[in-house]
Amino acid sequence: MQPHYEVAIVTILALLVYLWMGVRVGGARKVSGIAAPAMHGHPHLERNIRVHYNTLEWLPVFLAGLWLFAIYWDDRIAAAVGLVWIVGRIVYALGYVADPGKREAGFMIQALATAVLLFGALGRIIWIMATTGTV
Repeated sequence: MQPHYEVAIVTILALLVYLWMGVRVGGARKVSGIAAPAMHGHPHLERNIRVHYNTLEWLPVFLAGLWLFAIYWDDRIAAAVGLVWIVGRIVYALGYVADPGKREAGFMIQALATAVLLFGALGRIIWIMATTGTV
């Protein structure tokens, strides 16, 4: 069995970035004085919550693509593209919290990285099935 060290590290890093975003929500609550369970009332809090939730929405798609790409193509390429995804999420988070109009660059970076992983894995799986006669 292949150990997939690099992809495992990138998975942990992605989850740590997600946790960092959650901590930022807690900090925004403290600064704004808005206690849980309230979800609105101050733009800084609302932006941090949205960044955190949007990342949660993308995590399953990203992680599935990351691991399938690693299994069917290559660990190191998957890990490198995964690092690009992480950078994109950080750029997205910092941009969105500063000004929602500045979220696009980070969003596009992570969306493209996710597309590479998903469609790369899908293409490789179909190619393997076609060349081995499993279709």
